[in-house]
Amino acid sequence: MKKLFFPAVFHKADEGGFWISFPDLPECMTQGEDMQNAYEMAVDALGLALASRSECKEEIPVASDPSKITLEANSFCVVIEFDMLAYKKRTSSKAVKKTLSIPEWLNEEASAMGVNFSQVLQEALLQKCGLE
Repeated sequence: MKKLFFPAVFHKADEGGFWISFPDLPECMTQGEDMQNAYEMAVDALGLALASRSECKEEIPVASDPSKITLEANSFCVVIEFDMLAYKKRTSSKAVKKTLSIPEWLNEEASAMGVNFSQVLQEALLQKCGLE
């Protein structure tokens, strides 16, 4: 689940700007002063909603077909792209301590070379998970 695409309905606000709702995520709403700000706020709101669902082990819904969304007057549909991996990298950088075992001879060789064990493990995990 790297990139997700969800339709958002942009409603023109009476006082100016937009308020945004997501048909597939009723808990997800936001607003913006202009189109650029509204789009950026929609990306952030979508990220918070999806990350919250993910953390709570709740289902991530399948995105609706934008052409099947019924729109009210003064509203339009915009598909919002969300990169879950980039979001997690940006918001969840807390270090987690791991205990591991390696052969003593390998530890001695790597230590003699000044190897940063944490960096090597991170690089190997990124490669193994296909996240490079």
